[in-house]
Amino acid sequence: MGMFKTMSIDVTPALKNIPFLKDVPARAMKAAGKEAKWFSLPAGGALFKAGEPADCIYFVLSGSLGAFHDGPEGASDFIGHIRAGEPVGEMALFLGGIDMDGSGQIDDAPHTGSVYAIRDSEVIAITRKGWERMVKAEPELLEAMIRIILRRVGRAGQRSTRAAPKVFTMVATSPTIDLSLRAKSLAACLGQLGSSCIIISEKEGDEKPASFFDELEMNHDVVILTSTIGDNAWFRLSIRQADRIWVMARADARPSIPLFPDDNSPALALKLVDVVLLHHGNERRAARPLEWLEASGGSRVFHWTGVQGESCGRLARIMSGRSVGVVMSGGGARAYSHIGMVRALREQGIPIDFVGGSSMGAVIAACVAMGWDDKEIDWRIRKAFVETNPLGDYNLPVVGMVKGLRVNARLKEHFGDAEIGDLGIPFFATSTNLNTGTLRLHRSGLLREALRASISLPGILPPVVDGHDVLVDGAVLNNFPVDVMREMHRGYVVGGDVTQQAEGLNVEEFINPPNFFRWVLMNGFSAAPPIAGLLMRAATIRADRTFGRDMTDLLILPDLIDTELRDWEAYDATVEAGYEATKMALETSDIRQNCCPV
Repeated sequence: MGMFKTMSIDVTPALKNIPFLKDVPARAMKAAGKEAKWFSLPAGGALFKAGEPADCIYFVLSGSLGAFHDGPEGASDFIGHIRAGEPVGEMALFLGGIDMDGSGQIDDAPHTGSVYAIRDSEVIAITRKGWERMVKAEPELLEAMIRIILRRVGRAGQRSTRAAPKVFTMVATSPTIDLSLRAKSLAACLGQLGSSCIIISEKEGDEKPASFFDELEMNHDVVILTSTIGDNAWFRLSIRQADRIWVMARADARPSIPLFPDDNSPALALKLVDVVLLHHGNERRAARPLEWLEASGGSRVFHWTGVQGESCGRLARIMSGRSVGVVMSGGGARAYSHIGMVRALREQGIPIDFVGGSSMGAVIAACVAMGWDDKEIDWRIRKAFVETNPLGDYNLPVVGMVKGLRVNARLKEHFGDAEIGDLGIPFFATSTNLNTGTLRLHRSGLLREALRASISLPGILPPVVDGHDVLVDGAVLNNFPVDVMREMHRGYVVGGDVTQQAEGLNVEEFINPPNFFRWVLMNGFSAAPPIAGLLMRAATIRADRTFGRDMTDLLILPDLIDTELRDWEAYDATVEAGYEATKMALETSDIRQNCCPV
């Protein structure tokens, strides 16, 4: 268990004030109180960590906790907030109360994640024995707890407004940044979304007790605290109260190193930080977005052009949990259908606030992130992939069937030297690291290099070598990275999956096949030999074809049964299939009303 201060007082009155326990009879409550402890957990302290035994269930009395699980390469991924009145640790407690191996002995199950205090918090811990006494006296408690467990671990696409951040601290890195103006613009956009917002500056919030901020949080959908970075009491208080810190920085400035003065803010320590780069026109970029991320310890970069308008609306949707992320699966030429999906979403006025994908889906997603309209996307994809085969430069394979020179040239032609961090819409692509057997997430660096790695089908395109890593197509490990999008934002997820239809290979091509030279004599160099289809099929097939489906709020499954992975010329019909499938899915969806109700 993490650091805490135990309060040796009668906790029964506190138990009675927890709405979840309001129906427990007084006698059972008193008995459970003897098995309970009241903790004062300072901001940044760990209530428990992954792997520690679970012998208690906890209830938050005040403050806010954050739940984390271990991500790839030792990183901690933020799951959500746990607020006053909510239980903590219930899953491990329940598993620990089951005789898993039939031995008749019940052991404490380990916690699968870690929980830290986001703000100074008060927590009550009830032992298993005390909890069992309450359940025996009030059986409906068990049903209510099961509902909580199902909500938290069931459908991953569900959003919980209580689990989302509510208190945003906007910190200015320069005195020339008008935080009041920016905050008011966000508040106006939040109002249009139907979300209540209050702005607290140093004048209103300095030296206020924690109860003041708890009340603000209870009475408003979003609380914005504003402060300039500095070594003063209000700055320290504002970032310690934050669920999320937004670093407001001029795009034409460089970050100070270190950016923040020494502080024990949980949001800083747990990397719950985003960078918002402010643009006023055609200013010259002084630092790469990655430099701002490294200086601040941030995880995401947003761009805000002007004061009001499209980018302000996007940030407001992110604040309110109504942002829309679009995920595009790989699938060779089938990914053309994503173009139709984007067109249908735009026609319905559904914003795209985050976008990403795997393999060819990442290429279409990159077109959206570049800010291209439907006409430009159509023109560029036709030119790059439809008019001539991008995989047509075949050679005798050593590391790939094709040289990859055509693909490299086309990516360079259309995406140039654009960097992912500079894109107006946050973007990601995935590739597979063959050396480590792990997924590589591309969220910084040259866009074309990330795309080249993401589409490098093993055996067809030569892999991308990055240091000691050998990167191939993202579809090898995760062809529909909805889980990645879920980690990027708390809003809605639209997923286009073009690999759901069962595509069969031409069996005849694999019975007594000719050698390479005979194949060329029979078909010429322009036709792909059967091994191309074999490798593409092997790289994109999934053991679990339903993976990612239950994580979407809107699932698009175009009818592409007649479109092959290598059918690069089947453009118009494939785009239209995506368009029609999206229109049909939107007819029964309330996503538009929820993400942009006004």
